[in-house]
Amino acid sequence: METRCCPGGCQIVPVWNFVALWPSEKEEEEEDIILISDDDEVQCPDDDDEGGEDSTQGSSVVFVDPQEECPLEEKKSEEMVDEEGDLVVTYCKQASVMPHARHDCTTHPFERTESDTCSPLGKNAEICDQCYCYICDKLAAECQLWTGPSLCHCNAHNKSNFWKAQRNFALAGVLATFNLELLELDAELKHGGDLLEKFIKDLGVAYNKYLGGERMCPPGHECCCELKLPPGQCSVCSSQKMEVVYKYSDVFELVMRFLTQAEQESPKAAAVMLLGAAKQIALHKDPAMLKSCQNLGPTASLRIAVPILFQRITTQLQRMLVLCDFPKILHEKFVEFFQSISLPCHCYAFSNSLNVLPWDHVLLTTVLKGQNITGHRRQKGRKIFLWETLPVVEARVEKLLGKKKYREVVRYLRAVKCNENQSRLRDLRDLIPFYLCKSGHFLDAAHSLLFPVNSLACCSACRMSPCQFKVYLKMFRTGCVPSGNEVQETGHWVTAGSPLRDTVLIKQALKLLYSSKALYRNAKCWSSFIMVLGSSDSLEKRGQLHPLCLEEPPLGFQESVLAASGNFLEDLKSGVNVTLPSALFSGQLHHEASLILAGQAVQQMLCSDLPQLPSFLEIVLAFGKNFWALKLLLDQLSCEEHILCGTANLLLRDLSREKGTMLRVWQNLGPQYVGQFLCLFLTCRHKRMQAVGLLSLGVVTDNLHLCPWAKQLCTFFHESGLRQLPFGTTVHHEVSKFVSAFEKL
Repeated sequence: METRCCPGGCQIVPVWNFVALWPSEKEEEEEDIILISDDDEVQCPDDDDEGGEDSTQGSSVVFVDPQEECPLEEKKSEEMVDEEGDLVVTYCKQASVMPHARHDCTTHPFERTESDTCSPLGKNAEICDQCYCYICDKLAAECQLWTGPSLCHCNAHNKSNFWKAQRNFALAGVLATFNLELLELDAELKHGGDLLEKFIKDLGVAYNKYLGGERMCPPGHECCCELKLPPGQCSVCSSQKMEVVYKYSDVFELVMRFLTQAEQESPKAAAVMLLGAAKQIALHKDPAMLKSCQNLGPTASLRIAVPILFQRITTQLQRMLVLCDFPKILHEKFVEFFQSISLPCHCYAFSNSLNVLPWDHVLLTTVLKGQNITGHRRQKGRKIFLWETLPVVEARVEKLLGKKKYREVVRYLRAVKCNENQSRLRDLRDLIPFYLCKSGHFLDAAHSLLFPVNSLACCSACRMSPCQFKVYLKMFRTGCVPSGNEVQETGHWVTAGSPLRDTVLIKQALKLLYSSKALYRNAKCWSSFIMVLGSSDSLEKRGQLHPLCLEEPPLGFQESVLAASGNFLEDLKSGVNVTLPSALFSGQLHHEASLILAGQAVQQMLCSDLPQLPSFLEIVLAFGKNFWALKLLLDQLSCEEHILCGTANLLLRDLSREKGTMLRVWQNLGPQYVGQFLCLFLTCRHKRMQAVGLLSLGVVTDNLHLCPWAKQLCTFFHESGLRQLPFGTTVHHEVSKFVSAFEKL
């Protein structure tokens, strides 16, 4: 709707385009009426042209003088209607004068200049009750610099860049050095600025003390006075040539405490504190830099301590620029502030520390989306590589893992390059197979364990621990993964995809064992291999594997599997690409076939690396209740006397050391398991294996108070006909003695 004017020349604005500030009934005697207009070109009727410029430009109000004849002064009951009938004024009251900046005051004229600070101009010092200081943002009567000789606030106005900068600095404090607009300042930034200002004051005191130095006796000239007066006050010491030593340690400790405090604050406050600290310590000079004889340690030397501080500051800022979702404009201003710091020569290495690629950078986004697997692209005829510092790499991985973007983590780690701490980058890349499992790509994970990221590195399997080996086999077997981002067996597990087939699982597991001697010679790895193959492909509620109790397969089937397994293991160990016969390992007896193959692989390992094997009891226990598979393994070992004796000796040593462990295992598995375990070894033809059974029986006999199920062993021995078997003299005597002891009860 267009604006109309009353006959008196006063502008009348449509009701929905202005806000009228109406006083109460008691304020009807005020002299002015205020109409707030949306038109920047409106002039007040009583304005003059002094100063050569429009004095109402930029004003927030329009004033109407009620002394002039105007229809608005008609009685309240009378109506004023314009000629076209578009606007009707039925009621009008005089307005109150609201708080305003001094340059907007209509009671007292104001003169504008760009940067006059020496003394008040004209009547600029005069104020009304509602005049506010443009710089301090408080009542002009309360401004202590209103007519100050050095910075006269009464001359301040909003049309001067100089006064705007002064206002920003007064309201923002130290944050003004960050080139932040007042509207960008929130509670976090102001809190960080307040802490930074206090730190700057404390730092100034500590730095001035450092510049004063400390007078000390030169080396070899210790003070011999008995009064132990401070340096310089003893006449004996004063006669010697005192040396001034500059120790930066106190300043270093002060800055370190401040950095620790900053790391506990909110991201915006922490960024302000870290950047402000960096600017302050970059200004510090070393008075002793020409005195090479002063060797006081890293924190006492400024030229060594300051780079240490900068390393901590830049590392934390790099992580924050990646992890914290700063607004783009704030992110850019933080980087610009750091780049504006004049670094000393001993800190030149940090010049480009905050040149961190934003998340929307073209090269980074194409890598994360899988459109660029090499990590480099051509730009203006030259190659640009995805190079990032290690803290940035770690922060990006942490951010992506927090969003469960596992495929993006894999693509990034394969493409990114880093000059520093290659071992740490290698550790991050070793988790690529785990992240592939988290995304449900178990076959890709199995392959990536055996293939390095680049030609200069070895595969992840070379550095895999036995516990990690077990976790990977468990994931491949069940299709489930740990809910967290660590390769660990404990905790909650969730389904991520389809598990590997038995033939693929066996092949990949054996490749891992053959690729690393540390894994190949570790009994825990072999026990994990056997246990996983002897378990179902579903997890229990607690995330544990469910062991299977399999019946012994036909003898002909066992012989077929043994024959196929021998050829398969030899070819696989030599690097030939070979597959298992699907007729044996994919049929109804695939679990039984897998256990037979596992026993055959253990036999080959014992024949080649028995002296390096630290234990064998774990392998025995891994078969669980499938004693037929364990017996088949022992029968295979009996073909070579020294291998069987060496294995029996390992078992005897393990049983002697792990009696408590065996009792706990037997308590959980029950007397049926213990009876089958004892019968397996007591009925062996080889005396060394019989000794294993006798030692196990002795453990039960010596700890009857811990074996409430021991009496049930007698029943098991009778039912199995153990007492009628033709044992050796020692075995028969011990079994009879054990049974007779319980028959007398």
